[in-house]
Amino acid sequence: MENWRRFFSWLLAGREKEEEGAGAAPSRPLQTEQLPLETLAYIGDAVYELSVRTYLVRQGLYRGADLHREAVKRVRASAQAQKLTQLLGRLTEEERELVRRGRNARIGQVPRGARVMEYRYSTALEVLLGYLFLKGEWDRLEEIIAILAAEGADGHPGQ
Repeated sequence: MENWRRFFSWLLAGREKEEEGAGAAPSRPLQTEQLPLETLAYIGDAVYELSVRTYLVRQGLYRGADLHREAVKRVRASAQAQKLTQLLGRLTEEERELVRRGRNARIGQVPRGARVMEYRYSTALEVLLGYLFLKGEWDRLEEIIAILAAEGADGHPGQ
């Protein structure tokens, strides 16, 4: 995890990489508080998807079809909405405010098969994860992802 932290810290800080010929990271630092909620959700979606896929591989799922099926169960809007409701009591006041803003944001069209409120809650979770990731708040992000991973797709441990 430490290597990932260093890599993402380098990427988000906008500093040149020390290794010769490796190129430079983006040149301007991110003003996370000024980013559109849609952007935070976009990044948060990727963070959550990667964390779920990594979790599944660490649980011993190696076949592509199995990985995909299990990942879809966990990242669909209804599962994310349920995870967020379980997480709300553990969030700071600032995080709850961010979740509220994410839930109320007008972000795109609701995917087929998803309910409007589920989609809003799943977007709110993605906004929170994207915000923590882009702020480089690694300890808090790890803590929240660990809480999310502690229960299965339907909210029951180990499923």
